[in-house]
Amino acid sequence: MTDPDTVTAAKNTPAEPEPSVPASDNPEAAAPGSRRTGAARVLGLLTSADRVQNLILLVVIVLIAAFVTSRQPAFLTWGNLSIAVTGTIILFGLTGLVELLVIIVGGLDISVGSIVGLSSVVGALVWTHTGQSGGLAVLSALLVGLLCGLVNGLLIIYGRVNPFIATLATLAAFKGVGQVLSDGGAIGSGFSSNAIFIFIQRGSIAGLPTQLFILVIVALALAFLLLYTDIGRNVYAIGGNPTAARLAGVNINRYVLAVYLVVGFVAAIAGVILMARQGFGQQTGSVDGLELKAVTVAALGGASLRGGRGGVLGAVLAIVLLGFLENGMNVLNINTFWQNVAQGTLLLIAVIAQQRRRKERAIGIPD
Repeated sequence: MTDPDTVTAAKNTPAEPEPSVPASDNPEAAAPGSRRTGAARVLGLLTSADRVQNLILLVVIVLIAAFVTSRQPAFLTWGNLSIAVTGTIILFGLTGLVELLVIIVGGLDISVGSIVGLSSVVGALVWTHTGQSGGLAVLSALLVGLLCGLVNGLLIIYGRVNPFIATLATLAAFKGVGQVLSDGGAIGSGFSSNAIFIFIQRGSIAGLPTQLFILVIVALALAFLLLYTDIGRNVYAIGGNPTAARLAGVNINRYVLAVYLVVGFVAAIAGVILMARQGFGQQTGSVDGLELKAVTVAALGGASLRGGRGGVLGAVLAIVLLGFLENGMNVLNINTFWQNVAQGTLLLIAVIAQQRRRKERAIGIPD
């Protein structure tokens, strides 16, 4: 029999309050749909860890700029920076931004480099066989990018293949198709005489070089999508907790497929830029290692490889960091092989920082 005094004491004892999580460290603590919260999340400023990460990126950018400029004063001149912009920065910038999107939704795409190359090859083939029609060349390249994105999405959704394995397979497949079509070399010529490709290569919009303007537009469009639309909120929800998103009525398959279509389309835009810049289509060369750079941009930008987290501001800072690093090493005549070492090291540091921040490890002895 229960002691009445014990029951009375239990009733009079106040309940122990549940531990609270500071709002600054809990993205879900804010009211759903809050525009201020959404802006902070997209910019990567919501948590103290995100702010610290972005600050570190900014400091590293300043240090690289100061170090290289002290040895080569021409580093920060517009002449040198324009070369860097029209080099590989635009390519890994575009693919890195959409890689951020696909990682936020909980996926991964390491076939982006192959899509860029294949799009440029098909565009060059159409250019060659249609009497050098710039419009058809661009359109065909964009359609190929969408087709590649569709293949990736269908494999992951209906084939139930892990995104890493699926895009690893298509990386090889798309690359092989491009090499077969181009016979392993460059294809097409005469792009420098076409108004469309001249505009892409040397034109300007609103005072910005066309290629840089395209990158800015993609970044702003991605930020708007994630910040001001239900689509963006659902993308975060799917990556953060797919079960809860499904129970809330979100069609996950439709969103995942749409994201991979966007990745393919933007990668094809990069392929068109590659055609305009080089004057031919090619499956190898500038696209080699592009997938590593894209994932590095997303990871350095704060994207969690588990999904549901990432910011546009962090990705933009990562693009600038990688661009400064690559161009700085070229200016200082450092062996290009060391660029791969530096990029791999940055990716490793970003992933380790995420794991330590989340107090997780994939395998091994617990702390």
